[in-house]
Amino acid sequence: MNFQVETRDNYSIFTIFDETIEGKSASELKAKILLVAQPDIKALIIDLSNVKVIDSSGLGALLLAHRQLNQHKIPVILVGMQDFIKELLKITHIDELFKYSDCISDAIS
Repeated sequence: MNFQVETRDNYSIFTIFDETIEGKSASELKAKILLVAQPDIKALIIDLSNVKVIDSSGLGALLLAHRQLNQHKIPVILVGMQDFIKELLKITHIDELFKYSDCISDAIS
């Protein structure tokens, strides 16, 4: 999986460069999320601008981020989602678990 993790003003920003999150890449994403989603951050921002396809394993990775941080009342903010992914989150009834933003700078402010 091709990604970048950076910290800005105590926000962890996880940018995914791959166009798909499925199977093996979703497993890698879960492992990385466990390292990044720590209770000492203000929010976890996941930039999905490049992602065009996500399967149930990929959704599981997003849910893991939510579960990991929800107990500490830390939001997971999804940025730059394609319409397909927005619709998939609605269909699976997990859209209400996340916050949304069009870009990283808006998510931070």
